[in-house]
Amino acid sequence: FRSKQWYQRRVRAQEHQFKLLDGDKIACLFAVFLSGLLKEAELNFSIGVVQTAYANGSSTRYLAGKGIPMVCVPTGVKHLHKCAEKYDVGIYFEANGHGTVLFSDSCMEQLNSKAASELRKVQKCAILKLQSFAQIINSAVGDAICNILAIETILKLCKLSPSDWNSMYTDLPYRQLKINIRDRNIIKTYDAERKISQPAGLQDKVDALVSDYPDSRCFVRPSGTENCVRVHAECTDQRQADSLAMAVGSMIFDFTEELHSKL
Repeated sequence: FRSKQWYQRRVRAQEHQFKLLDGDKIACLFAVFLSGLLKEAELNFSIGVVQTAYANGSSTRYLAGKGIPMVCVPTGVKHLHKCAEKYDVGIYFEANGHGTVLFSDSCMEQLNSKAASELRKVQKCAILKLQSFAQIINSAVGDAICNILAIETILKLCKLSPSDWNSMYTDLPYRQLKINIRDRNIIKTYDAERKISQPAGLQDKVDALVSDYPDSRCFVRPSGTENCVRVHAECTDQRQADSLAMAVGSMIFDFTEELHSKL
């Protein structure tokens, strides 16, 4: 199971209301905690969070507000893992909860060297915490149990409840749809699957529909497993998110059907 499931129950029990603590929330918790430790340890390590287009816009803005670098890559753990390896401390999570934290070999060597030297108490404590976190987390696989242990450790050290963690930011309402079309391969994307390059003119139609909904975004990508396309719409209001997703989904279906009729 995924590490987010345990915290669904924890928050629900406290507030008597369903709350989802997903991969975005896990990534933000880890990023804020680890970046804080790096500052206390006075280590000039690069740190970054890797997300996909499915990451909620609120999480992206939250990370930006904290000054934590964030990059978006195509869907799939293989893409996130490869990008996370570019940082000394690379954090990646898909919205569904799949992910982990990577510490570079150079980072670990410096942590071990620093830990053995004479340091101020605050600096020494931060380095020891970083070492302990690196031992808890499973960088090779992305282990849900290890992630849970790391989360529990952070909450305990920071004296946070699951509800406190959940209140880091509020997710924007969104809607995801699966649109069955004759051939998913006619749709090509770029910009980490957030824009359509082919067929020509299709992205312009998506943009035109999005412009009718203030502070919204929507992307369309071909499924990697089924002969369909995925539509993801995000707005400030749930009804608008539902409406935008339906409008784009209907347009995609009609557009692709018209293309096939001309073949």
